Amino acid sequence: MDEKYMKEALRLAEKAAALGEVPVGAVVVQNGKIIARGYNRREMDQNGLSHAELTAMQRACKKLKSWRLEDCTLYVTLEPCPMCAGAIINTRIPRVVIGATDPKGGAMGGVMNLTEYPWNHHPETVFGVLEEECSGILKAFFKDLREQKKAKKQAAAPIS
Repeated sequence: MDEKYMKEALRLAEKAAALGEVPVGAVVVQNGKIIARGYNRREMDQNGLSHAELTAMQRACKKLKSWRLEDCTLYVTLEPCPMCAGAIINTRIPRVVIGATDPKGGAMGGVMNLTEYPWNHHPETVFGVLEEECSGILKAFFKDLREQKKAKKQAAAPIS
């Protein structure tokens, strides 16, 4: 069942990539039904808070008319950053399913694990669901970005 929801999160990550955003997608599921979706929109919104997880959690809270997401599961294609991990703890999400780890910015096991601190809430964390697909879309995105930067640099170089 986790793969079904992660596939939807991946679809949202692809949407983000098509918009030039870092391809991260997230869905919130309650009782076997997707109740909220989100994808990265930092560049479009020019807002550092426009992460996939935050968008999905905000929409879920609005739908449920509650700041507590105690009977929900969050599916996200990339391990949450410290800001998003904090929001997960604060909204009391009991279970988080993560596609790819983030060794440079992850806060649920990558760089650090905020869920190990003595907070009042400790979500269950599941890693590696559709990991190849989730990390693959990120690798392809950043490879393309590097190639675009290289091409721009070469085009701007003086001709000798």
